[in-house]
Amino acid sequence: MSEWAKKRFWKETTYEATEGGYKVLLDGRGVKTPAKAPLVVPTEAMAKAVVEEWDAQDEKIDPSTMPVTRSVNAAIDKVAVQHGEVADMLAEYGGSDLVCYRATTPEELIARQAAAWDPLLDWAAETFNARLKPVAGVMFEAQDADALSKLSEKTHGFDNFELAAFHDLVGISGSLIIGFAATCDLHPIETLWELSRIDEQWQEDQWGRDEDAAEEAEKKRQAFMHAYTFYKLSKD
Repeated sequence: MSEWAKKRFWKETTYEATEGGYKVLLDGRGVKTPAKAPLVVPTEAMAKAVVEEWDAQDEKIDPSTMPVTRSVNAAIDKVAVQHGEVADMLAEYGGSDLVCYRATTPEELIARQAAAWDPLLDWAAETFNARLKPVAGVMFEAQDADALSKLSEKTHGFDNFELAAFHDLVGISGSLIIGFAATCDLHPIETLWELSRIDEQWQEDQWGRDEDAAEEAEKKRQAFMHAYTFYKLSKD
């Protein structure tokens, strides 16, 4: 069964427990991912969310209105078949993490970055025993190898669904530390989004709001919020 049929072909959308979690059913038949794998999710909450998306489809199926389903597909078809590679890629963010690279001028921006990001580095040091250091300027400076190893081990510990969500939390924010902070509920997710945008907010304060940039930022914000929601669904 192809998941992305152009027109709705089923009447009833349900889910049921199965080996490894819950499967979603369309008129009693299990949904498949685009790669033809069984669509099985780890939690009942995630199954309900997928059912709601499929059940909300009208005559024509609109994948853009099915973000949870898309994330499930990514977890099954992409992350599951290359979990180690995805974890390695994300762990590499620790070596050049957004919250480590600081401006050298002006003083107000330096102060803003320190106020926003130093507590995140302190939290990571206390929580994971992994101390990353702030770096002045844009030139690369190697971080402590032991700290990076501990953060990498933590990243590799996520399951496929958690890692699919973590991929977007880190990739969109540009920060491994902010990604971990989101999974640990260190701050409300909106606050963490704002902490990832200290530089952009500074530019806006200096030069005014650019509508195209603001539109793109809103798309990223929504994707960041969805990634957090998907992570929580995977843990329910």
